[in-house]
Amino acid sequence: MNLLRKCAAECAGAFAIVFGGCGAVAIDQISGGAITHVGIATAFGLIVMTMIYATGHISGARFNPAVTLAFAATRYFPHRHIAPYIAAQCLGALLASGVHALSLHPVLARLQPDTALNFGATQPIDDRWLTAFTWEALLTFFLMLVIMAVATDFRAVGQMAGLAIGGTVWFEAMFAGPLCGASMNPARSLGPAALSGEWGHFSAYVLGPVLGALAGAFFYEFIRCHPREDNKAKGCC
Repeated sequence: MNLLRKCAAECAGAFAIVFGGCGAVAIDQISGGAITHVGIATAFGLIVMTMIYATGHISGARFNPAVTLAFAATRYFPHRHIAPYIAAQCLGALLASGVHALSLHPVLARLQPDTALNFGATQPIDDRWLTAFTWEALLTFFLMLVIMAVATDFRAVGQMAGLAIGGTVWFEAMFAGPLCGASMNPARSLGPAALSGEWGHFSAYVLGPVLGALAGAFFYEFIRCHPREDNKAKGCC
């Protein structure tokens, strides 16, 4: 039952990210740019921040298969919970995109009947797989570096975790969103891809974030100084 509650929180968090963030992308398309790129990036950053504060004490607020795998690889997350967490995150994203399809298609059909809605699907601006993979890996590397710092190191201010992580999502989406979508989250890319049918570069939005998150997590383990427990008292830093 405890795992079920945690998975429900993860599902709700992933749902909120796709519903709010990808919803901003879709509504910007429908409204002819009323949200703007700045608004879209802000929507993603704010929804990540608020959901961390809302559910972090329940499930750890992973919301992201790449982050989940990176925490497990660095022994901050039980391996037996990997599959349930990732399933919950993907389900939340798919449900949110399903709500977009049901509620926004009729609006688009009335306002722009000849326009196809992509639901916030992530695609590289130059249609090159390598562009998406490279940028998604780098963006997720720095995102995971921040997550590891505020979530696993007692020297960081834990109460600022939501602000730090949400701020990282915001500024990375601000400069990289137009280039590659700045997904940094396979579940976030899965929902829109499933509803729009845009699977062309989807593997880059899985491999890039997963490898980037693993690299970011292990890099922080390298620079944090060991042992992890009571490292300040042992004088390693």
